[in-house]
Amino acid sequence: MSFEHTVRIPKERIGVLIGRGGSVKEEIERRCGVSLDIDNVTGEVTVRLKGRLEEADPFLAVRIVTAIGRGFSPERAFRLLDETNTLEVIDLRDYVGKSENALRRIKGRIIGMKGKARRTIEELTNTYISVYGRTVAIIGDVDGISMAREAVEMLAEGREHATVYRHLERLRRKAKMERMGLWLKE
Repeated sequence: MSFEHTVRIPKERIGVLIGRGGSVKEEIERRCGVSLDIDNVTGEVTVRLKGRLEEADPFLAVRIVTAIGRGFSPERAFRLLDETNTLEVIDLRDYVGKSENALRRIKGRIIGMKGKARRTIEELTNTYISVYGRTVAIIGDVDGISMAREAVEMLAEGREHATVYRHLERLRRKAKMERMGLWLKE
């Protein structure tokens, strides 16, 4: 069985994907059982299966390449190797349309002063968040991604930061109580 998938990443992220002396590219190829063909001109990265599908995970390689393309460091992108983590990319144009001013404003709200809003959401949801270009990318487990996505949507809708943080704290308490089997169904 053969596998080939092409991902386009921003040209300025190609150096990060390759890494010093090709170290990041080689690590992805080794750990996922694939080969990466990188076109420096177009930013296209072709992921090809190397060997047998049973011994490789080309879909994981695609997610790691996408994560690096969406602004994550290789170290954070490699968190996807933990099978409990996944990647979600939110296109902010779904919330603001084509307005560059509105896009800048929403990105600023999500990042916050000196990155405080992004950091707070990351801490409350146990995720990693990257705001890059027109997207917000999130790495984490399914529950964390769901909570972080909700926080991003609330900020995009114009809710106050304090309201979003309180909501996340409530969701965390509820999840903890459910894990302990103490939450009473309403």
